[in-house]
Amino acid sequence: MESEIKEQKIEIGELDADVDLAEIKDVIDAGLIYGHKKSKTHPRMKPFIAARRNEIELINPQATAAALRRAIDFLKTVREKGGLVLWVATSANIKISLEETARFFNEPFVITRWLGGTLTNFKVIRKRGDDYFSLKEKLATGELAKYTKKERLLMQQQTDKMAIKFEGLAELKRLPDVVFVIGVNEHMTAVREARRLKIPIVALV
Repeated sequence: MESEIKEQKIEIGELDADVDLAEIKDVIDAGLIYGHKKSKTHPRMKPFIAARRNEIELINPQATAAALRRAIDFLKTVREKGGLVLWVATSANIKISLEETARFFNEPFVITRWLGGTLTNFKVIRKRGDDYFSLKEKLATGELAKYTKKERLLMQQQTDKMAIKFEGLAELKRLPDVVFVIGVNEHMTAVREARRLKIPIVALV
């Protein structure tokens, strides 16, 4: 396997860099070298294509590993400067891991539906989030004990519904410095909002 990787030297422009051989092997073992059919491949993917097999494009693992390394280095730099990253992924197979990562760094995340205006209408979304966290705290501390059992039940139901939308945004107290997205096609609204505000995007496509 290693000899095959070493022989696969392809010009990839600015992405061409010294990449750890183990990283490239990880990319191959994970199956990240399989792309679309040639007829469905976007022209901008050309620098990343290494070969074609049975009309399926094979992505250059060196280009992928180099791009991943650049993304990781960029995120490290952002965090070292105290920057805020908003993590976004709603696919069932990845959202739990993404939530764990975001919570580890005490950063905001979206693992359910993206709320339109989360970035472009930030003040309104933040206000609704604050209302949720205030209601949640009052229920937890017993501050709403003066209300009837039915009223408290309705408030609890309202809180549960709001939790789905706002629980991950507790740390989003200002606009993020970077939006990290897993699955661009599924989160184009988030991508468009970040682009509109010129917020850098790191994404797995």
